Amino acid sequence: MKAATERIVIRWVHLVLSIPIVGYVYGPVAEIEQATWMVRWVFLPVIVLSGLWLWKGHWAKRLFRK
Repeated sequence: MKAATERIVIRWVHLVLSIPIVGYVYGPVAEIEQATWMVRWVFLPVIVLSGLWLWKGHWAKRLFRK
C-alpha cells in the first residue's frame, strides 16, 4: 500500500471512530452499558493508536525496518 493511501485510510478510521466519543460525552450513550464498554475499551484505544501512527508512523516504520 502506498504511504498516501495508508495515511488516508488511517485518517478516516480515526475520524469515524471519534464520532461515538462525541455521543458518549454529549449524548445518552453513557447510559447504555454495551455502548459504554465499546467506547471505553475498543474505540478509544483504536483512536489513540491511529493518532500515534499518524503522528509517529514514519519513525516506527524506520525502527521496525532495521
